[in-house]
Amino acid sequence: MNPVGGDRAARQTPGKPGAGDPAPGEIREASAAELAALGETAGAALTLDPGEGQALVSRLAAPPPERRWTALTTPGLDGAVFVSVSGRDAAVGHIDLLAVHPGARGRGYGRALVGAAEAWLRAEGAAEARFAGNPPCYAWPGIDVRYTPAACLAESLGYERYHTAWNMTVDLAAADLSTEADVERLAERGVTVHAAGRDDAVHAAGPPLERATASAPADGGDRAAVAAFVRAHWKDTWAWEAEQASGCHYAARDGEILAFAAWGARPSWFGPMGTVPAARGLGLGRVLLRRCLAEIRAAGTVSAQISWVGPLGFYSRAVGARAERVFWLYRRSLR
Repeated sequence: MNPVGGDRAARQTPGKPGAGDPAPGEIREASAAELAALGETAGAALTLDPGEGQALVSRLAAPPPERRWTALTTPGLDGAVFVSVSGRDAAVGHIDLLAVHPGARGRGYGRALVGAAEAWLRAEGAAEARFAGNPPCYAWPGIDVRYTPAACLAESLGYERYHTAWNMTVDLAAADLSTEADVERLAERGVTVHAAGRDDAVHAAGPPLERATASAPADGGDRAAVAAFVRAHWKDTWAWEAEQASGCHYAARDGEILAFAAWGARPSWFGPMGTVPAARGLGLGRVLLRRCLAEIRAAGTVSAQISWVGPLGFYSRAVGARAERVFWLYRRSLR
């Protein structure tokens, strides 16, 4: 869904079609064994997202079990497109990631991959295709405006821009991520803050979250109770993200969960987070946000992305976040 850039080893001169260049009909489904190579292709194409190619391919290849999706590739694994059907509206399809190795630019790979993705979506019954994230398992909200060739390709193929989304960036070296004073203040009001650990066996199996309850687990316990809380108060997509996240923190009082925050369901990004209405105004969001960002910093990341942001003011005040990455969402009819 972002760069159309380009070839794993530049087997021909970039920009000059060769005998091996694919027609749309030559695009095929990738096998599980080829995902690592496609991660390398994505990594080479994602010049503005260094080091994320393999992680994004791995994330998109492990969506919620009910999702209908596929990964399509060129004959030489020079380009790839991940495509899926919306879980909320089966008439909507998503182009989740489109990447062509930089050495293969100018050969029509991007156009051929989009054509093959649209054909797959039509076969699945979709009436519309979107260059837009398919929550909860996505790479970007839309096309990052800095990947201008991708936006140009979408528009040349008849896609219309219908929405704009944005991320905020946090400089983790400069941000104040302290929480001690807030944690003490909350404790005086009977509120405790915890890290929600993850049962890796359960996480891998992805059991039904309805088996869990929304009561607060012990610090370091599994993630199921937090995911059940999120499902009860927000939506299934957020619950899946909370379950899958690399890190998750929550606040509770008298055994009842009041708020949560998570990071890493989309590799390296922060979100989602939420506080029940009755607990708003206590400052829970700031504490949980800072705890998550501190974990991201401890993992060696120097800046963090807060994804698909709504409340700009909250993140700006809490951690000095700035609105920075802008995404255009595109769509077109497949009929």
